[in-house]
Amino acid sequence: MLAAVAVWLTGSETGIAVPPRLSVVVRLPRVAVAGPATAASLTPALPWPKTGQSAVDIPAIGFSAQSGLERPVPVASMTKVMTAYVVLHDHPLGLGEQGPSVTMTEADASQFGLDTVTDQANVVLRAGEVLTEYQMLQGLLVHSANDLAYALAVWDAGSLPSFVAKMNATAASLGMSETHFADASGFSASSVSTASDLLKVAAVAMADPVFAQIVSMPAVSLPFAGVVSSYTPLLGTTGVVGIKSGFTSAAGGGDLLAYRTSVDGRSLLSLAAVTSQEGWTVLELAGKEALALAKAASARVQAETMVPKGAVVAQVVAGGHAVDVTTGSSAQLLVLPGDRVRQLVRIHLPRDGARKGARLGAAVFLLADQHVSVPVRLAARVP
Repeated sequence: MLAAVAVWLTGSETGIAVPPRLSVVVRLPRVAVAGPATAASLTPALPWPKTGQSAVDIPAIGFSAQSGLERPVPVASMTKVMTAYVVLHDHPLGLGEQGPSVTMTEADASQFGLDTVTDQANVVLRAGEVLTEYQMLQGLLVHSANDLAYALAVWDAGSLPSFVAKMNATAASLGMSETHFADASGFSASSVSTASDLLKVAAVAMADPVFAQIVSMPAVSLPFAGVVSSYTPLLGTTGVVGIKSGFTSAAGGGDLLAYRTSVDGRSLLSLAAVTSQEGWTVLELAGKEALALAKAASARVQAETMVPKGAVVAQVVAGGHAVDVTTGSSAQLLVLPGDRVRQLVRIHLPRDGARKGARLGAAVFLLADQHVSVPVRLAARVP
């Protein structure tokens, strides 16, 4: 059904001389349904883990849900997602770029030794060794190297406290109100967050192609450390494209997971976070719980046609004649039941005698990260 809205254009509004007899009637396709979508609108319910906190997010459609009331808890190496995000914000890289070269210091080499005796994840660092920004981020995100977290922090901000202040300021700007970082690695039990807060930084970080490329790697090769593998479970499993796990005695096991699937030929990315898991194979358990969440949420997304090709979205009325304005192609969006889609039609006034097929503007449909625009054209010549 089409909802008609009459738009009368005058010379003062458009800046051109418009004959009084000329008008445009815009007809907006009625595509929105009552909403918005919530976890309660999804049937059956999402498979929340029985322990810890969990949350799921689908950025493209603006859907997010959490397992229940949250409180800040230690999040271990999932902290490194923020570390990498701040570094890439301050020192952006394009795909294929290595970035600046950084010489490892005696302090960096000493941190490697400290990490080793305190059972922290690390890679071999030697004073005088030169690593690029890209290589340091690989070691940080793939092998969860705490010594590289501190090396990156000092390189970026001059000191660890200055870098941590940047992390917390960035968290505040992203709306992570239940998050506070005390270090760059997450080894400190005072680096705390919630599942839903972690998804906020995960979403913006995954929008960076370099970050997304690195966290999808099951292993990387570094100059002195050699080949080091990812601790993040399920990488290589169908659809799993990252991003970061974490474990300490204080935090238990946690996983931030990115899952990519296809809905009617359209790519869809879903994110899930799970914290505070316990067990013998705790990272694998956290990964399986996160994947089950991401899959279940993705399975409910549908591809819906907002408007078909040839739909009448406006009429030009000239000299008593009405000429249809129709869509040049169909428009589809990915939606969940209950989603509310924003829509508008942009029309510019045609000249007298404008030919059939002349483009007059576009019909636009908006939902969260999705922006679909289709051209609208005259279905016949304007008298």
